[in-house]
Amino acid sequence: MLRLLLTSALLLALGGCASNPPAAPAKAPAQDAVAPADFAEPPERAFPAASLYPLLLAEFALRRSDYNTALTTYLEQARLLRDPAISAHATHLAQFMKREAEAYEAVSLWVELDPDSPEANNTLATLLIRKGHPAQAVPHLAVVARNELRTSFPMLLSGFRELPATEKAALDDAVATLLTERPEDTGLLLTHALIRDELGDAAGTRAALERLLALEPGQTQGLMLDAKLRLEAEEERPFQRIEAALEEQPDNSALRLQYARLLTRSDIGAARRQFEILSARSPRDGDLLLSLALLNQDAGDTLAAKAYLRQVLALEQRVDEANYYLGRILEQEGRPEEAIAAYSQVEDPSSREFFNARGRVGRLLMEQGDVSESAAFFDQQRASYPALTEQLFALESELLTRASLLEASLALLDQALATLPDADSLRYSRAMLREQLDDLKGMEADLRHILQDNPDNATALNALGYTLSNHTNRYAEAEQLISRALTLAPEEPAILDSMGWVLFRQNRAEEALHYLQRAWTGLKDPEVAAHLGEVLWTLGREDDATAVWRNGLQLDPEHRTLLETLQRLQVPPARLEGE
Repeated sequence: MLRLLLTSALLLALGGCASNPPAAPAKAPAQDAVAPADFAEPPERAFPAASLYPLLLAEFALRRSDYNTALTTYLEQARLLRDPAISAHATHLAQFMKREAEAYEAVSLWVELDPDSPEANNTLATLLIRKGHPAQAVPHLAVVARNELRTSFPMLLSGFRELPATEKAALDDAVATLLTERPEDTGLLLTHALIRDELGDAAGTRAALERLLALEPGQTQGLMLDAKLRLEAEEERPFQRIEAALEEQPDNSALRLQYARLLTRSDIGAARRQFEILSARSPRDGDLLLSLALLNQDAGDTLAAKAYLRQVLALEQRVDEANYYLGRILEQEGRPEEAIAAYSQVEDPSSREFFNARGRVGRLLMEQGDVSESAAFFDQQRASYPALTEQLFALESELLTRASLLEASLALLDQALATLPDADSLRYSRAMLREQLDDLKGMEADLRHILQDNPDNATALNALGYTLSNHTNRYAEAEQLISRALTLAPEEPAILDSMGWVLFRQNRAEEALHYLQRAWTGLKDPEVAAHLGEVLWTLGREDDATAVWRNGLQLDPEHRTLLETLQRLQVPPARLEGE
């Protein structure tokens, strides 16, 4: 047996020093629940001589940045030696490499060997939550809390809505059980309240909140949840607790910000006043200024909105958003040239506003009656952003189509596909455009070209099948194509609608009804309403049919397919009035 002389060397390899950057961090990045400074270094112990070489191998692998070899070796030695320090090293390295499976194995062993380690338990809890097992994480977070360390119990609710009912119930039970041990843990009480709220138990939520706010009256999330419950109950003063807390803590900016955001849903003027208070205290905060600009725009005070947006631009913060919203205001004021200038300052291709701004420039140029200017603008944009050529062609084509310039849009897509023959998105757009121009042969050619390279393209399969069922009598072929699409995307409402329609076209109305009802449940769309209504009407369920059509007309009273259906079936207008 040899005394472990490698501990400091291994820690050096993992942690490095100021003059020599580390190959990997000595500790994993801070977890959600506990700060790294709260953890002590693992103790030294004696190792068998046979492990000396592998541990040295791991050290030198780290020095060479050969992380795979280092991690594999640490894991092997952790299993063999069953030592908490080696398990900890393996855990840290696996986290650094973002290898969650190996991290889970290493930290599980670490917790087994050192069950009172707050870091190990916290790390295991975090991984269990990511794996969708928050109930199993509760006892590990309890270990952290018993060590009087900062513990974030609300992180247990990450992804709660996607959990199966059994896992939700297990988490609810685990949190409630731990509360009997820690009845004054405000983080745990908040978690319990949030779970009860997600499960629709208003009384249970309120009871947990009362206990929480009695212990910590200014707890921000608790106050927000309290306001939510009061709004749902339509109480006269739903924000009274928040207002009282802000009177006692006027400098609580986090609470005031949450309150201001909540007010934007119901009282723009009150929200604006709260944002003004926040901005007065942080006059160089571009986020607050941008919020004030948008609130003033919503309130109709465009003068104030423009002033705030120009402040944001002067601070060189949120530049793309500020220019975009400034352009929107200038456009609304009937100043297209100035709007175009503002939109043109949106330059970051990764920003949400980038394509929106270019679309609005193109539309403004077209509205001025100069399609050639719009074309020149998009040519210049493609030259400036060559990586976005396909998306910019698609955007320009969409604008031309919306302007009813179908032939120009088709010519543009022809040009685009000559440059980008493998751009399936553009080929699909051309197929849809050819269908509008009654060029069914050209549409089918484009869709079959897509399917030749990608036979599992559900969108193309569905489009081709639906077109064949709608415009030809090739029903068997259409049904086969749609069936393949439905196998690939069994819950897609558009494909369910196509299947229902092709069955109806083959006089199989009862079968069609099943698919169309599923489509309507998944997607309230006027075209689906047209199809479902027609099937119901054919089956003699005229009241049900008119109810569906009424809903479709509420969605879009000018929808072409729906109106054509009603006219073809000679549905009396009086049947569509009222309930």
